[in-house]
Amino acid sequence: MRGLFKRLAGRVAQGYRGMSIQLVLSLSFTAVALAGILLLGGSLLLRFSDSMQAMAQESTQRVLAQVNRNLDSYLRRMMRVSDTVYYRIIKKTDATHRSMTEDMGLLYEENRDVLVSIAVFNEGGALEAAAPLSSAKRSAFPNESPWFRQALDKMENLHFSTPHIQELFDDPDDRYRWVVSLSRHVQLTRAGSTESGVLLVDMSFAGIAQVCRNVEQPNGGYIYLIDRDGEIIYHPRQQLIYAGLLEENNLAAAGYSDGSHRERFQGQSREVTVKTVGYTGWKLVGVVPNPWLWGQSDSLLLFGVSILLFSAFLMAFLNFRVSAYISDPILRLDQAVKELEAGREAVEIEESGCYELRRLSRSIASMVSTMRHLMDDIIQQEAQKRRSELEVLQSQINPHFLYNTLDSVIWMTESGRYQESIQMVTSLARLFRIALSRGKRIIPLADELEHARHYLNIQQIRYKNKFDAAVSAGPDTGGLYTLKLTIQPLLENAIYHGITGSEEDGLITVDARREGDDLIIDVSDNGVGMRPEVAATLLSEQRPELHTTGSGIGVRNVHQRIRLTFGEPYGLTIFSEPDEGTTIRLRLPALNLEQAGRYQQEGAP
Repeated sequence: MRGLFKRLAGRVAQGYRGMSIQLVLSLSFTAVALAGILLLGGSLLLRFSDSMQAMAQESTQRVLAQVNRNLDSYLRRMMRVSDTVYYRIIKKTDATHRSMTEDMGLLYEENRDVLVSIAVFNEGGALEAAAPLSSAKRSAFPNESPWFRQALDKMENLHFSTPHIQELFDDPDDRYRWVVSLSRHVQLTRAGSTESGVLLVDMSFAGIAQVCRNVEQPNGGYIYLIDRDGEIIYHPRQQLIYAGLLEENNLAAAGYSDGSHRERFQGQSREVTVKTVGYTGWKLVGVVPNPWLWGQSDSLLLFGVSILLFSAFLMAFLNFRVSAYISDPILRLDQAVKELEAGREAVEIEESGCYELRRLSRSIASMVSTMRHLMDDIIQQEAQKRRSELEVLQSQINPHFLYNTLDSVIWMTESGRYQESIQMVTSLARLFRIALSRGKRIIPLADELEHARHYLNIQQIRYKNKFDAAVSAGPDTGGLYTLKLTIQPLLENAIYHGITGSEEDGLITVDARREGDDLIIDVSDNGVGMRPEVAATLLSEQRPELHTTGSGIGVRNVHQRIRLTFGEPYGLTIFSEPDEGTTIRLRLPALNLEQAGRYQQEGAP
């Protein structure tokens, strides 16, 4: 039996090797088509879930709409009471001749089922009239209350407060009444003139609570009411929240727009529906835990889930067995390619699988061999190209400097200024001796700084000491090496574009110091400077070439040479302000003798 199974397995394996990839893919697509049943069932289940969720949202929105209408009716009644007091009592009464208390008492009696008190205060917070409670507490200071300040600050608005205990008046029943205050600015008439005041209507919080309380939501859902800042006005578990035994996501709900939102709060996923109450900015928030969406039609959902799970298991098993024959050789080939990408040299590319896949493996092996030869050639070409670019950049020395210097020597000799001409020729000889440096491109920092000093000496003689110069180096820079001819172009730029355009005596400084593993060289001048946006473009490769007076190497040339030699982190940074001067900072690696030798070898032709 085992031998028969082996022979059968061998024939199947042999037949698989002879199969084309098209046939193998056709079998795989058949399995995928069967798996489509699972996807279809899943999509139907998701559609059912979405429908249930939409129904839940619609139901909650209808409930909120009804509560909103009831609450709106309640608030409109309070607003009508406020309008009646203001327009029919306050505006028609001169406080000097007649009290408003009697009329306010009649209005209170008509609305005593929803009112706690009505009161009018003058601008200083003194009580003008009140009903039915008329004895203000000594400890009450109305003008310090938020509702009082809001009414005077925003005179055109009606202001609704959050629930609080009525603390303005002495209650003969010694009851703690929870109220919501409606305040507004009013004009009081006294002896024929008008003055500002505040009308306060305290409505019973029980009325608002009753509107929101008679609402049923499925699966423990509930409705609560918040103001525009997220403060709770009504909550079915308000006492527990105030006691710190329960939390609500009311502050986040204050930022929700009207409509339905899904949120996760305290590890529970729930559907939150928001409805804004007109005139007040208050928000009704309906909360329904998401498990309710699956709590309907339990038997239908259980049957659908069972079918989906069985189909998923069957299709997964078949697809796994079929895809294994296709994916294993491809995966091995993919692993070999990844090892090649990682840089491994000896990678064996296995030839297995169907005919097309074996042929592909042979092609990849041949391509890898060819690519290695090409990469070796490219590396050599890039090294040669890099050396050529460095040589071209370094050789771009404008002969005008040499011509002008020699002309100056001739002119000073003819004028009898022999000492200055000797000094200039000596500095020029030393300048070019350092510039040549026996063909080396990495030279000691001390030589580069000496090169800068000789250049500045020549320019000071040419410009008749129009500027002063100073070259300094930190004590920790001894023995360091740097790329040659990096400071002179920057000094040239400082002279031609900074100092010569300035009416004051110039000052050029060169300061070298070490910062960690970096060598920092600052070339500064007190010349005319430039705008920061112009300085920011000087090193850009997109900036057009400008043929200006100077050596021709230029600031951008130095930046490119440093980048080509040492890489991206190094180069120039320009700091400049108009009429303040310019500082160009060179950042290079702090090279010792051994490191300089390695760079010298890399750049050697």
